[in-house]
Amino acid sequence: SLLRNARYGLGLQRVSADRTLSISLINSVSLAVIADSNISVYPFPELFLLKMLDVLYKTAANVLPSLKADITVSKQDSCIRNWPNFVKVVEVGPRDGLQNEPKNVPTNIKVDLINRLVDAGVKDVETTSFVSAKWVPQMGDNKEVMRSLQKVPDVNYVALVPNVKGLESAEAVQTETIALFLAASESFSKKNTNCSIDESMERASAVLERAQKAGIRVRGYVSCVCGCPYEGKIDPQKVAQITKFLYDGGCYEISLGDTIGVGTPGSIATVLTEVTKLVPAERIALHCHNTYGQALPNILIGLQMGVRVFDSSVGGLGGCPYAKGASGNVATEDLVYMLHGMGIQTGIDLDKIVSTAHFICSTIGKEPQSNVTRALPRV
Repeated sequence: SLLRNARYGLGLQRVSADRTLSISLINSVSLAVIADSNISVYPFPELFLLKMLDVLYKTAANVLPSLKADITVSKQDSCIRNWPNFVKVVEVGPRDGLQNEPKNVPTNIKVDLINRLVDAGVKDVETTSFVSAKWVPQMGDNKEVMRSLQKVPDVNYVALVPNVKGLESAEAVQTETIALFLAASESFSKKNTNCSIDESMERASAVLERAQKAGIRVRGYVSCVCGCPYEGKIDPQKVAQITKFLYDGGCYEISLGDTIGVGTPGSIATVLTEVTKLVPAERIALHCHNTYGQALPNILIGLQMGVRVFDSSVGGLGGCPYAKGASGNVATEDLVYMLHGMGIQTGIDLDKIVSTAHFICSTIGKEPQSNVTRALPRV
């Protein structure tokens, strides 16, 4: 297990009487180098591990002499050396978090929520969705929301559009950034957008072309990257192909959505491995739901594999209407708490986010789906 983790760059340490041995393993060094005929059964696991590390160090140094200086590193450079100093958090609560609420949330409350999020330091926020009010009544006030915002410079206000008609509506209220969805599941695509994946890609092409001409930035989404409520497991190569399509179409960023929250660190790693063969990791975001309590572990794997953008929803609001039992997005306050505890900055004030979570959850009559908000007193 330790060696399996080491393949993702984690450090292995063994403290002896006079020194600390810290080894950072790099992906290009195969774990096969630990095979050694002199390793026999040791009565104590600690002795076996120490011998194993010694063999690994010597063999790796012989196989890759040019990298010898990078094999032994300081304690400070072990498992945390690949962590970034800063991570971008994209707040999706006002759109993804509220869109399926059965009771109407007044426009002024939505605007107040967005303003509070921005005041807390959020620089990227999904505001609304230009979809049919018949299908998503909660987003029927999309134009009013956009018109009512007192936009702050350097804040990216994003609105979801499903097609050219939605883009036209967004343009009418001077929307500068849109989000565009595709699904990696045929069944989900037909249920959610009433068209096949190929048809949805044709629609997306039309939106991308028009947005480019209008100077509107486009953020892409791929839904169901780990699993579908109708089809089960999704082929990671299919996810990679759709992600590449959005990347080639001009999306500045593509968010990979574990829509029903079935992903695990293992399946997320598999998806990211396939996707990053075709699209640079710096253009990828992760959108994790917490149905099985795996959102934060999945985000940690994303961090380790080069992802630097993560979606979250204040209070853990949200969910998938087509997946029974699917819970909301990872809570913004839980994500921020974890990242700050790792020494990774977000620019977001945790106390203000917790206060905002209390505000919106009490307004809509829900308990926050967030451990941090439940643990910290209301400010």
